[in-house]
Amino acid sequence: MVGEGTVAETAMSRSVRLEGAGSGAGSGADAEGGPLDHAVWRLRSRGCWEDAAALLEPGVAREDAGAALRRAGLLVERCMFTADGWERAEEALRVAEALAATDEERGAAACERGHLAYAATVLAVRDRADEARAALGRAAALLPPDSPRRAMLDFRRGLMTEHFGDSPQAARAAYRRAHAAATAQEDALLCSFTWRHLAGLALRGGELAEARHGFAESLRLREELGYLVGMAPALVALADVQPEPEAERLRAEARRLFRLLGGVPSWLADRLVGESGEPSPAPGPGPAGDSAE
Repeated sequence: MVGEGTVAETAMSRSVRLEGAGSGAGSGADAEGGPLDHAVWRLRSRGCWEDAAALLEPGVAREDAGAALRRAGLLVERCMFTADGWERAEEALRVAEALAATDEERGAAACERGHLAYAATVLAVRDRADEARAALGRAAALLPPDSPRRAMLDFRRGLMTEHFGDSPQAARAAYRRAHAAATAQEDALLCSFTWRHLAGLALRGGELAEARHGFAESLRLREELGYLVGMAPALVALADVQPEPEAERLRAEARRLFRLLGGVPSWLADRLVGESGEPSPAPGPGPAGDSAE
């Protein structure tokens, strides 16, 4: 882990693994990506989802289903981190659904729709839990058994089970399947999410050492990738299982990143503002908690 006050600088200076054809939290990041992938990743990793999505517009105009799916994934992720942009994400999803021509593409679009419905529900914007379950179930039926997108699908089904199914054991099983597949695919970004949620379940079960290890791994991966927008949540989570003064150092760095990114993720506002006494630049609409992503 990097030293005090250097997380953001280190993240920005390190080489990142780049977006491939996937979308969403774990993108099947590919170090062999071209200039467009580089540009999209750099914008996405700093929370500039609209700008990143705009780079994909020419592909969408050519009725490229892959570009449409990537654009939809970016705008859905924006909703999760900012609790804003719902109409834009819905429009992008409708375009992606219309252009999808294979079961793989239709399944990917259904997975994104399920994630958007999950985001609206967990952020207390609107209860769309039934829609999320149906969309993720449709994705499971459409995606081929060997699809690399199944890792993301397992992760998102784990989110639904953890937060709306009240079944930590089933959620853990889904996260472990996602983690194993993401590791095999070398999708470090998705691994950062699975580590984080497995650690959260470990903490709920009183396994402090396991939780500390998982949160530390999640933060390490995000630092190495340069996924700046995901670092404040990782820092806060790790702070919760560290002794002082290390815990306060981590929280202070999270507050600094939160301010740097203009109050993103919005669902951390109450937590970080409550600790710092500073006004919130972008308060979230609901009690999502640190594990909303």
